[in-house]
Amino acid sequence: MFQVFRNAWKIEELRKKIWFTLFIILLYRIGNAVPVPFIDSALLQSYFSSLQNTVLGLYNMMSGNAFSSATIFALSIQPYINASIIIQLLCIAIPALERLSKEGGEEGRRKINSITRYSTVAIGLIMGFAYYLLIRNNSLLAENGSSFWAAIVIILTFVGGAALLMWLGEQITEYGIGNGISIILFASIISRLPSGVARLISNLAAGSLSIVGFIGIIIGVAAIVLLIIFVSDAERRIPVQYAKRVVGRKMYGGQSTYLPMKVNMSGVMPIIFAQAIASLPATVAAFFRQPAEGSFGAGLLNFLDTDGVPYMIFYFLLIIAFGYFYATIQFNPIEVSNNLKKNGGFIPGYRPGKPTSEFITRVLNRITLFGSLYLGIVAVLPLVFSGITKAGGISLGGTSVIIVVGVAIEIVQGLENQMLMRHYKGFLD
Repeated sequence: MFQVFRNAWKIEELRKKIWFTLFIILLYRIGNAVPVPFIDSALLQSYFSSLQNTVLGLYNMMSGNAFSSATIFALSIQPYINASIIIQLLCIAIPALERLSKEGGEEGRRKINSITRYSTVAIGLIMGFAYYLLIRNNSLLAENGSSFWAAIVIILTFVGGAALLMWLGEQITEYGIGNGISIILFASIISRLPSGVARLISNLAAGSLSIVGFIGIIIGVAAIVLLIIFVSDAERRIPVQYAKRVVGRKMYGGQSTYLPMKVNMSGVMPIIFAQAIASLPATVAAFFRQPAEGSFGAGLLNFLDTDGVPYMIFYFLLIIAFGYFYATIQFNPIEVSNNLKKNGGFIPGYRPGKPTSEFITRVLNRITLFGSLYLGIVAVLPLVFSGITKAGGISLGGTSVIIVVGVAIEIVQGLENQMLMRHYKGFLD
């Protein structure tokens, strides 16, 4: 990876793109340190210290601790991610949007992007208002923050920060390297790495974490990284043969190729959604008073505690379920079979049409099971480590590592492709 960056740095155009990307990341980190007025940041951070394993803790992780500090980028890219997911699902459910995305060409993509931007602002308003209610109901506002105009300023600042961050991400995509939204998410997670390492070292120094546990965490993280790198490029290649056809005096087709099916089609989204649902009881409980000890509510929260075995099992099963859900959305065997049939292609040993789609469905179910199990293991393994070693703060490590490694691989591949397009032979030596 370092060799790729060193070779890319020698190309002036790529060097400018790298500098531009770093400049946008610097602006983002500066914005993460600018607090929103009328909020007591010290009380807010103290309140969030007990919410690490809830949905709010997930948002805080993706914002690089900006969510728990109530800065102008507190909502981070969550409104944009949520809007993109919603529009993606609507493109499947609503025929007009489906035609626009598939048959509209470049104009259709621009319209979809415009709808996504407006949806981002709308979702930002909802999230900003909900965040303000959370702050107000827990008495986390400053002395002059209870007025109507203070509420307007707080909410609009959150929404404006989310819209600005969406624009910065688009600038990285157009003028920088890689996908802008992924780069910002990558920077947010990486910014938490020093504090996480310092926390582990302090636990080790205090005696709450043993040497064996510390070494186990290091080995576990290294094993997870290797597993992610291996699975990220893994794919099932289905052989496809195209029939020969004569058009005029020319013969077309006859070549052999393959249909690639990635093992992990859905990326990290099943983990994020499973995390949100599995931690829903703890999240809802955070908005209300703690139930009395010995009551049904207290027993339910203890049973679904994020460090308990029932939570891990439920979390694992949810990841598998969402893995199948996203694979079904992103890959349609019937549509693929019809496209092969229209272009004169077929899978050896299977007739075009329904037999082909059934075979692709079987293959899809098998590799989705493997991919979902992989995501479940990566997500649950940090919880197991946390329970065994008693080292807090690493419960979201699986999600973080998948995102960081995935974005790093995406950046390196993007630089490689751009260097190959420029016939940079030094990279191939």
